[in-house]
Amino acid sequence: MYLLKSYDSEIHSPNEMVIDSHDDLVPAENEKEQVVDINPDGLDNDVEPREGAILATDHEAIKEIVLPPLLEEPRILEDAVNTWVVENWRGIQSKKEHGPIFQAGGFPWRILLFPFGNNVDQCSIYLEHGFEDPSTIPDDWSCCVQFGLVMSNINDPSLFVHHTAHHRFTKEESDWGFTRFLELRRMFQSEWDNSGRILAENDTVALTAYVRIVEDETGVLWHNFNNYDSKKETGYVGLKNQGATCYLNSLLQSLYFTNAFRKAVYQIPTAEDESTTNSAYTLQRLFYQLQTSNNAVGTNELTKSFGWDTRHIFEQQDVQELSRKLIERMEERMKGTAAEDFLPRMLSGKVKTYVSCIDVDYESSRVEDFWDIQLNVRGNPTLEDSFKDYIQQETLDGENKYWAGDDFKYQDAHKGVIFQSFPEVLHLHLKRFEYDIQRDAMMKVNDRFEFPDVFDAAPYLEKGADMSESWRYKLHGVLVHSGDLNAGHYYAFLKPEKDGWFYKFDDDKVTRATIRETLEENYGGEYRTSQGPYRTATSKKTIMRQMNAYMLVYIRESRLDHVLTPVGQEDTPAHLQKRLEEEAAAREAKKREREEQHLYCPVKVVTPNTFEHHGATDLTNFDGDPKEDPAAPRFYKMKKKASMEELLATIAQDIGQDPRRLRLWIMVNRQNKTTRPDQPIMDLRPTVEETFARSASTSRDYSLRLWVEVAEEVNDQGEAVWPTYQGNANGVVVKTDLILLFLKFFDQEKQALQGLGHVYISKEKKVEDLVPLICKKMGWGDKLPSGEQLAMWEEIKPQMIEQLKAKQTLKAAELQDGDIVCFQRVPERKSGEALTKAPKATDQPANGAAKRWDHFDDAREYYNFLLYKREVRFWPHPTRCDKEYESFILTMPATIGYDQLAERVGERLNIDPTHLRFFTVNASTGNPKTPVRRAAQMNLQQILNPSNNYPTNAQTKQDALYFEVLEMSLAELDNKKNVKVTWLSEGITKEETYDVLVNKAGHIEDLIQALIKKAQLKDEMEEGRIRVYETHHHKFFRELTLNYPVLSINDYVDVVAERIPEEEIGADERDFIKVQHFQQDPSRTHGVPFKFLLKEGEPFSETKKRLEKRTGIKGKAFEKIKFALVKRYGKLTYLEDDQILFEEGGFDDDMSLGLDHVDRTRSTRNGQEMFLK
Repeated sequence: MYLLKSYDSEIHSPNEMVIDSHDDLVPAENEKEQVVDINPDGLDNDVEPREGAILATDHEAIKEIVLPPLLEEPRILEDAVNTWVVENWRGIQSKKEHGPIFQAGGFPWRILLFPFGNNVDQCSIYLEHGFEDPSTIPDDWSCCVQFGLVMSNINDPSLFVHHTAHHRFTKEESDWGFTRFLELRRMFQSEWDNSGRILAENDTVALTAYVRIVEDETGVLWHNFNNYDSKKETGYVGLKNQGATCYLNSLLQSLYFTNAFRKAVYQIPTAEDESTTNSAYTLQRLFYQLQTSNNAVGTNELTKSFGWDTRHIFEQQDVQELSRKLIERMEERMKGTAAEDFLPRMLSGKVKTYVSCIDVDYESSRVEDFWDIQLNVRGNPTLEDSFKDYIQQETLDGENKYWAGDDFKYQDAHKGVIFQSFPEVLHLHLKRFEYDIQRDAMMKVNDRFEFPDVFDAAPYLEKGADMSESWRYKLHGVLVHSGDLNAGHYYAFLKPEKDGWFYKFDDDKVTRATIRETLEENYGGEYRTSQGPYRTATSKKTIMRQMNAYMLVYIRESRLDHVLTPVGQEDTPAHLQKRLEEEAAAREAKKREREEQHLYCPVKVVTPNTFEHHGATDLTNFDGDPKEDPAAPRFYKMKKKASMEELLATIAQDIGQDPRRLRLWIMVNRQNKTTRPDQPIMDLRPTVEETFARSASTSRDYSLRLWVEVAEEVNDQGEAVWPTYQGNANGVVVKTDLILLFLKFFDQEKQALQGLGHVYISKEKKVEDLVPLICKKMGWGDKLPSGEQLAMWEEIKPQMIEQLKAKQTLKAAELQDGDIVCFQRVPERKSGEALTKAPKATDQPANGAAKRWDHFDDAREYYNFLLYKREVRFWPHPTRCDKEYESFILTMPATIGYDQLAERVGERLNIDPTHLRFFTVNASTGNPKTPVRRAAQMNLQQILNPSNNYPTNAQTKQDALYFEVLEMSLAELDNKKNVKVTWLSEGITKEETYDVLVNKAGHIEDLIQALIKKAQLKDEMEEGRIRVYETHHHKFFRELTLNYPVLSINDYVDVVAERIPEEEIGADERDFIKVQHFQQDPSRTHGVPFKFLLKEGEPFSETKKRLEKRTGIKGKAFEKIKFALVKRYGKLTYLEDDQILFEEGGFDDDMSLGLDHVDRTRSTRNGQEMFLK
């Protein structure tokens, strides 16, 4: 038999569209294969092909080769074959040729040929639709086609070459095929496979198209998803992935489409707590947005309410644990509401653990609630097998007989678990990740695990269970993990309606899914088709799927209508609808504003009123918000085509003035980086846009900046009379020698700067001539009282304030339009006498005088203070302040050092400043960071803005500090080591954490004494000895002896202290065993570990009584604990009451006693706390 030869080619469109390989495991039929050489002698056109050769004219045989089974196995609608004989190939003049049109699937098709290549040195052949007028094709037209193109020798059909592909043809992607179909030299020059003839004999070949039209059942088969609209195509929207939150998205979609759960969440009262820290409220918001939004919804609000930061967003967490915690939080929030018991009824079942004697009527059992079931995958090919494995009985006989009490002694018994009831919604977690002893690591289990669309749970219920309703369950959801342990992706297949389709929810994309996609493709194991295991064309090995189900959601058939009850607007809290509708309206308004933004020009105007309120440098702060700051410039949004006259009228109406008394000045940026008025706008006819364009070269702002002048004098007609730049009737503008100066008053008593207004004065006047004008504006009369005078400075720029000489002319002082003169009243001094020097921030008061923080007698010093001033909010440290302090704000120069900072805070708190320690604030979380190091050369600026050489420093809040009041001075603290100690006062149930300071040269004995003092404990002589030990990752590490140096305590361990139980005093260390807490898996440790004394010959039933007393865990909480020996590699052996723990092993590093119970505290993931608020 002859093998066919297929050559490398590029599969794409002649329009350079890139093929989207939907599954890189689909066989590439264009790869080279081994060829059996054919060496016929003297072949001519009349010679028949040799016996056994596959012929290009045998369409059925070729179809089997070029149209192999597809992995997706879509239904075949129609096959069509068409042959085009191309003659005089090298005589073709055009760049491309079209073959004859033929029909397939009700649509026209044809071959597109580039005989001399589509910009390559090979012939290029494509399949394209044959619509004569492409404009008549509907925009949403598509057709899914598998096709093969065959080129053959017309005289010897056993000589041919073929390529195959599949594609979704659309109006935009009208052609698809092979740019590098075959090299031209191989067609015309090379002997084909030693046959003695070339492929294109007589410049002629046959081109045959094999076209198979397949059903696009889901509407997205081979879709490239460009411009795909999930809402339009499916009616549902997805969730945005924040970074690595695909696992969260799949879980949230599953809970959302459990409609009864959604309704219950809506019943949680949140009207009084519409806070983004309320996880119930943010979950309600998320669910409502999924109901109403047309686009994918973000989960940022929800994750922030969980207390997650960026680190958590990029860490994939345990889905089972997240599911439990989220449901627990919602259950807590439902207490006291109409939905209080709803979640347990819907999601919780009961399972019984039992030991039942075979020969006598005796059984020991414990019944527990469960919210989900963990099923083994390895070794169980189907869901039914896994359930059978779960309830499989173990026989206790021989040396392993069960102790049935004094009445029955040792008996043969059956041990196992059996279900008493299942919930309405059954969550099954498949154990896809297991510990591999050989590799000493966690590995993913990709074994095939089949699960049905419907299964009957009745066989797994105990005898006597309620059978009044069927226990048949219908598949509702399949949550899938694709990838391996270290990297992967999560998505979900969910069935929103009882009799509807399954849909694939892959982050922000939602598509319809077939039953095969939902079931077969998520079983795991090897790739399969209906014809058996799938293999590539070049390999005989089977290929394992990396994507498989890890969580299944089933709904009891008899409760389907209840669980999937429709959720309408009436089920949504009214306050939630109102809030989200308001937010949507606000977003729409902002969107319209952005769309119309190009039509408007923002205008910022300095008015007399804003200048009066301005207490800093320059005329205003253009970045200020006029809604919050009266000194901020007035803001107007004007149409660009509006005239300046319209703008003037708008401003006049806003400030309550006659527009005839107003004049607008353009403000410009000077070279010294100040912004001052330059010249008035005399012609109001130009548009706002034209005026802005003229001022753009002098302004760095996106807005038009103006100063509005109010005339002090008007004529008989009510028109303004301007001191300068006065326009005449003939249109000539008269500029006098008057200059415009702005005045600021420094009030020494109030320690404030105030804008006074403006004056016009001749440049030839002297500085002292400003005094009468200033006195008039201040209401001081014609002159100052005897013994007083005005000191004046020119505010050139924030860091340049120059004093003006009284006898100097304004021209000599180089004053011009828009300059600022600051003045203050001072005692009269003799000529040449300087102003009294004001105290600096670092000056100490003389003769014990009271400190006058930030009080300046000189305006120049006040300007210097303004330049460096910082407003800092001080918060008491949340865990290190015993006394309750209120937060407060201090305004200080950024140039003060650590000691001056401590003095000011100490004075505010009435505390010795040497006993204060400060902490910087994390900008993202608001939590304290590390303590600020006290250094002589460090000032407040450096404290709040640490060096950015380290990325963590960039996250420091620059206007806040935490403070701690120490019991000693910082100097003494330098000789101490801070040890965080967890004190156990009631077994292990009550934890209190203390920061204990111990001399660096001290020992554990000193640590104990310091703890007694800090926690106000009773002395060891009175209450009993104290044990100190280290733990690491919730495991007991070692006990510290009394003479152990505190300096040697590792910073990466937790230090725990407790009273030594009386029975443990003087006991042999070899009789102790380490105890740890875990939840189902020994690697999921939690709680506080401890050491426990074993007693020789004591049955475990008695040991448990001592454990109950030792731990302080009582009642039902203790009864739910399962006990196991945890050996090396996490191997578990659960303990029975008749076992003697003392004989199993003592204080061995490879063995510990494990308490298996639910972690009710915050869980730890990758060394970091993961929790839900």
